Amino acid sequence: MNVRRLIPATAVAGAVVLGLTTLSACSSSDAAGGGSDGKLDVVASFYPMQYLAEEIGGSHVSVTTLTKPGAEPHDLELSPKQIGSLSDADYILYLKGIQPAVDDAVGQAGVKNTVDAASLTTLEDHGTEVDGHDHGHDEGDDHEGEDHDHEGEEAGADPHIWLDPVKYAEVAKGVGKSLEKADPDHASDYRENTAKLVGELDSLDKAYASGLKDTATKTFITTHSAFGYLAERYGLTQEGVAGIDPEAEPSPARINEIHAVAEKNKATTVFFETLASDKTAATLAKDLGLETDVLDPLEGITGKSKGADYLEVMKSNLTALQKALGAK
Repeated sequence: MNVRRLIPATAVAGAVVLGLTTLSACSSSDAAGGGSDGKLDVVASFYPMQYLAEEIGGSHVSVTTLTKPGAEPHDLELSPKQIGSLSDADYILYLKGIQPAVDDAVGQAGVKNTVDAASLTTLEDHGTEVDGHDHGHDEGDDHEGEDHDHEGEEAGADPHIWLDPVKYAEVAKGVGKSLEKADPDHASDYRENTAKLVGELDSLDKAYASGLKDTATKTFITTHSAFGYLAERYGLTQEGVAGIDPEAEPSPARINEIHAVAEKNKATTVFFETLASDKTAATLAKDLGLETDVLDPLEGITGKSKGADYLEVMKSNLTALQKALGAK
């Protein structure tokens, strides 16, 4: 998740202008859905938004995702064609702060039914500095996570709300209500689908709370500091290796810090993610005599994902955490 590769705002603005001026040249099949099948044309920014749109929208929506499977969402660059197609959407669902390119393009699209998932729940600050100076918590604090100071988002706000089933359920309820307004003819179906999804998320929350209640340690180490909400929700401590970039090389000082934390809190595992190299995790684990495993931040589903959808991957994450933390 290398934010240094994100395109500058000026480049995005230029692409927006170009995309919108060429919109008239796009056929309906090139735009975001086109509406020829009578369904609500929904554009989702990346997988967690796509999942909500598909589960709640059901058969009444046609969902287009701006981020291809396997692509790192934070690094997304939109083509003029994608930007132009946004204006043809009936409904846009995105999460402000994750993808600056999307934030700028959505602002220019002028679609009435545009929903920012971040506005449907409360974002929190899980720390400030991530360069090895201030990691957001004391080593003995079991209720703090790491920082996610992404370029372009509100300072200190962690956007990874979908990794907390409770917050994700709050967002799901808001999405359901917004779809009812956008497509009132199918409001009852949206309500039913929302209730079903919220019920599944409630069950997932209960599984996490029960499964992580009694563990040998509360500390887990990860190369991707995306799990602040999850850690806070279930009384865990997230130790990020190198902050927001899962492929960044940790400094010698940070390696020493992680070593001390691992020994003090009896951590057993260095977690890495599916969309980034495991090199950093493998090297650190070897140096510290720890194991490695996958903790999926669910920013995209690929063939490497341990599950076919959000719920399956989150259950796999729970299993991995239980093993690493010594759940009883």
